[in-house]
Amino acid sequence: MRLSIRHTTRYVFSEPVVHALQRLRLTPKETQGQQIASWDMRYQNARPELEYDDQHFNHVTLVAVEEGAREVVIECEGRVDTHDNAGVIGRHSGHLPLWSFLAQTPLTRPGPRAIDMLRDLRAEEGAKLDFLHALSERIRERVAYTTGQTGVDTTAEQAVQLGHGVCQDHAQIFIGAARMHDIPARYVSGYLMMNDRIDQEATHAWAEAHVEGLGWVGFDISNGISPDTRYVRVATGRDYRDAAPITGITFGTNTQELHVDVAVEQQQNEQQ
Repeated sequence: MRLSIRHTTRYVFSEPVVHALQRLRLTPKETQGQQIASWDMRYQNARPELEYDDQHFNHVTLVAVEEGAREVVIECEGRVDTHDNAGVIGRHSGHLPLWSFLAQTPLTRPGPRAIDMLRDLRAEEGAKLDFLHALSERIRERVAYTTGQTGVDTTAEQAVQLGHGVCQDHAQIFIGAARMHDIPARYVSGYLMMNDRIDQEATHAWAEAHVEGLGWVGFDISNGISPDTRYVRVATGRDYRDAAPITGITFGTNTQELHVDVAVEQQQNEQQ
């Protein structure tokens, strides 16, 4: 399937910017089951300074905000070809060894409530894929998908305590639980084309776990499925902070407003 993506992020600052740098992870990965047909990024009141691939093979662009800017707009647009591999990405790659995805981070570390929620689930040898599907279903049952209850700094344990969260929270609860059972797991940020709309609510997030014999396998906990042709992988990491679409520092002002528009649709009438 060929997906057409438009992603616009607009910052409005309360005062003119003195100095600001933004780290962008907005370029999709070239990976198994996914190829980039085209991808362009445009900037208003900002300029690219440096591009590199980080330790997770995420393509990173550093941009500097122009001094005195009151508004910054980052526009991404492109086409990505996707294939359905039943969520299987395959062998491990990247600069970090596989065992580094066993270590908990402050965002993924299970606390008493998360451990209690998962107490009766066991990762039996030879049946880890079954365990991971059961884990995904348990999280979806116990932590309702609700917007506005959590934020980017919410930990997995806090989301379990609330009983509410979004895709980011579901992914981090899953990652923490998988690592607790000695299964390497990582966070994925990207895009999902919902079948009933073109304009999406936001970017999407899910998790991947490493299963012997298969390699990395994706789990979209919020939707209860493994990623298919409607998904585009952009960045991966140990948790949200490693794969966040945009992070940065700003001096001389505070962000007053943030607007994000995401549109994903199947491209028709074009040879793939």
